[in-house]
Parts: sequence; C-alpha cells; structure tokens
Amino acid sequence: MPLKPILMTPAYRHGSMTPWGGDQLQPLYNKAVPGEHTGESLELSAIPGLESRDEIGRTLTELIENFGEKLIGTKVGSPFPLLLKLIDAREQLSVQVHPDDAYAKEHHGKLGKNEAWVILHAAPGAELIMGLKDGVTKEQLWEKSLEGRAVEGLLNKVKVQSGDVFYIPAGTVHAIGGGLVLYEIQQSSDLTYRLYDWGRVDAQGKGRELHLEHSINVTTPASHPQSAMADLLQKDGSGTVERMLDTPFFQLDRLSHCHGLKLQPDLDRFSVITALEPMSLHFDGEKIQVAAGQTVMLPADGYALTLEGASALMARPAI
Repeated sequence: MPLKPILMTPAYRHGSMTPWGGDQLQPLYNKAVPGEHTGESLELSAIPGLESRDEIGRTLTELIENFGEKLIGTKVGSPFPLLLKLIDAREQLSVQVHPDDAYAKEHHGKLGKNEAWVILHAAPGAELIMGLKDGVTKEQLWEKSLEGRAVEGLLNKVKVQSGDVFYIPAGTVHAIGGGLVLYEIQQSSDLTYRLYDWGRVDAQGKGRELHLEHSINVTTPASHPQSAMADLLQKDGSGTVERMLDTPFFQLDRLSHCHGLKLQPDLDRFSVITALEPMSLHFDGEKIQVAAGQTVMLPADGYALTLEGASALMARPAI
C-alpha cells in the first residue's frame, strides 16, 4: 500500500543557540516555541539532536529506517539530503559563509551547505547581506576581518520584501538582517563558518567563535546572488505552480490558489509541503488539515493527492 502523507513536528533552536532570534513564530504560525529567543523551527531535519518527528514521536531517522525507499525514494541516498526551516530574525545574524561538498568532506566528513531563502515577512527597510562589494579580494577580506568592524564596509546589502527568493551557493558571504521571517531550504548540514558577529557578546562579555581561516578559504568573492525569477509550470482552474528554484541540490515550487490541484507521487524522491496559509490534502477518501506554517512530508511511494488552499511551498531533493 502507498504511504500516507506525514505531518511533521519541528525541533527548535533557541536561547544561546540563536541570540538573534525573536518571538514571531508563535503568533504567525502557532509554533510551540520554547522561549522568546527562538530563531529556528526545524521543519524537516535529520540533524542529530535536532530531528523533526511525526505526530507519534518517531524521528525522521526512525521513519527512514522503518520505510526506506518507500519514504525517501529510489534515487535518494544517504545521508538524508535536505534540511527545511522557518527562521525568525529579530536581530541580524552573524556574517557567514559555507563550504561546498568537497571542502566539507575533506575537513569535516560532512555535506557542504548550499541553501536558499524565501522571504515570508519583512519589516520596512529590512536587508540581507548578499556577497561582497564589487572588486573585494580574499586578501582584503582577511585583512579587514582581522580588524573586526572594518569588514562591514566590504559587505553588499540588499533591501528585500515578502516573496523574494534567493539561492545562496556555497562560498557566498551572507547574513540575514533583523526584522525578517523566512523559509530556508538547504543541504542537510550544520556547517557554518562565522566570519563576523557585529561585536555581539553574551552576559559574560564573551563573543561567539569565529572561523576566519575556513571562511576565507571557501569564500567566492564574485558571488552576488540576485532575487530568483519564477518559471510558470501550471496555471488553470485547479491552481498555480511556479518553479522558484532548480539547483543541483534541490527544487522549490510555489503553489497558490489551489482548488483541487493534483499532485502525483514520484517513486524516485520524496517531496515536502510547507503551508503558508491553512490547506488540506485529499487522498483515497481521506483528508489531512495542514495549518499555516506546518510541514508535511509526501512519501515517494505515496498517494495521488489533491490540494486545497491559498499558498504553500513544495520542496524536493535534486536527483
């Protein structure tokens, strides 16, 4: 028998792990946040110690062990490829850069980290840091990073608004600004090289660790991500499907105005829907309600579905 869609329960990063985090995930998406500095709701995660679970408490790893290819697909290997989050940035995050697969494997035995963001809510004037200013070299980045605050003058800032989508390849210097709530899709990796943290210190006056050597090693100075342009895949009475991103690591679609939108299973790979407004999935005479901000995993060997609702994001791994 096909597998039913699986409603996921997130894990959270909060407190000292996300000192920049806020309190918007509860009022916006009814998340059971553990504190007022909750920066991340890990919607689909196989990261050890931060795994998402199904409704009866099984971790994503346990689900994969139980159902194997019927869940993840015949062409999805190990390690599990994706990590999906909702992020609430009350304050700006550290300036970061991530390694590619080759560097991450050589130095850490892990996947690299290519990622993308969808802006869900943006305060007036909110910004992202997207790369370095034109002409900045690695040597300049190293020198200014050693000076501390001087590195701020090298950063390329971009004003953003709700609906903007950015793909951030490994090697791109980047940061999320304050006043933003966003959806993040990335490779399943917890590797982050922190280049600069705005002089932020904890209650004991201690700053977070920086990783300057690794950061400079992996930086691609010429990487300047631009807001992605959608490709229209479908628009009819049943709904609209737009391909927001098609990368070597993942695909991301935006689903909107859904009135019986049909979704077919793909035996090669799983898919994941995160509702941005309340939705319902219909299959085999059953219905699953999906609240705004809630995430549901669609097994590779699953049921054909129809979708009702105003807005959702659908992710899948590249194969």
